[in-house]
Amino acid sequence: MARILCFGELLLRLAATEGDLIAQTRGFAIHVGGAEANVAAALAQLGHDAAMLSILPDTLLGDRALAALRGHGVDTSLIRRRAGRMGLYFFEPGAGPRPGAIVYDRVGSAFAEGLVGVDWSGALVGGDWLHISGITPALGADCARATLALARAARAAGLRLSLDCNYRPSLWEASGGDARALMGALAAEAELMFGNHRDVALLTGTGFAGEGRDRGHAAAQAAFAAFPGLRYIAATDRRVEGAHSHRLSARIDTREGAIQLDEIGLSGIVDRIGAGDAFAAGVLHGLISGDPEAGVRHGLAAAAQKHFIPGDMWIGKAADLDVFWESESLDIRR
Repeated sequence: MARILCFGELLLRLAATEGDLIAQTRGFAIHVGGAEANVAAALAQLGHDAAMLSILPDTLLGDRALAALRGHGVDTSLIRRRAGRMGLYFFEPGAGPRPGAIVYDRVGSAFAEGLVGVDWSGALVGGDWLHISGITPALGADCARATLALARAARAAGLRLSLDCNYRPSLWEASGGDARALMGALAAEAELMFGNHRDVALLTGTGFAGEGRDRGHAAAQAAFAAFPGLRYIAATDRRVEGAHSHRLSARIDTREGAIQLDEIGLSGIVDRIGAGDAFAAGVLHGLISGDPEAGVRHGLAAAAQKHFIPGDMWIGKAADLDVFWESESLDIRR
């Protein structure tokens, strides 16, 4: 087991009633989330010492987010509180051929406004990994500076860096940040990167033709060439057949080779939000034991399971990831 620090903003998700448009719904379901928080919650349930580095408003909404993380076993002692507002996002679930949609409402949040001058270096003591994502630097210049400074401080302190690209065009467009430059600077510090061919194309300025395994291999080789410190690149590949029917595969590339898992079908999807974060947690869980194949298998299992768990966070335990691959895993457990 390892101590993993996750840095980012906790959010509240307000989801319209299933099948409703935001314009017509009369109610919203509330869930606590945030990409890095989702990873921390999953890792804690998998038995790791997962801690969250963040800033929450000193309000009832901040209390709710804090309680959600504690409920999953995450160390919240490093989370700071200040005056301000909670970051929100609104989710419009897809239906049939209509895709889902997300609207962010996080400008001026306690997290975004409170990072200037915060020194996180003391929190790095005793850590093994730092997990960050490309969402935080997309929030604005202060958030970008804080993320890069923390990444470099973690590497200097001997921590291994995990980076989920998590490219969000609407956030980058709103902040006016240089996604390629900022994400490239973070990738230069990372040992593990979560990103597909589109993310690598953004980072390297190189497009990748073809599809499937060949395209994934070409993208990984380009990333390894551009960023000498990278040891692992993990990614999922999703085919959307309808709002509630997808097909998902996963791979992990190392400098020595690649492990590609076959596509699995997901029908009757309940909630796909957070599946990528569940994948990241599963991969980290395997890599911490030194086994890339276990990492990608755990990652795909967690991602698939998350599609059938309401809310932003995967809920389970380590044994659930192994049971997923058993032929009788869908039978009632007695």
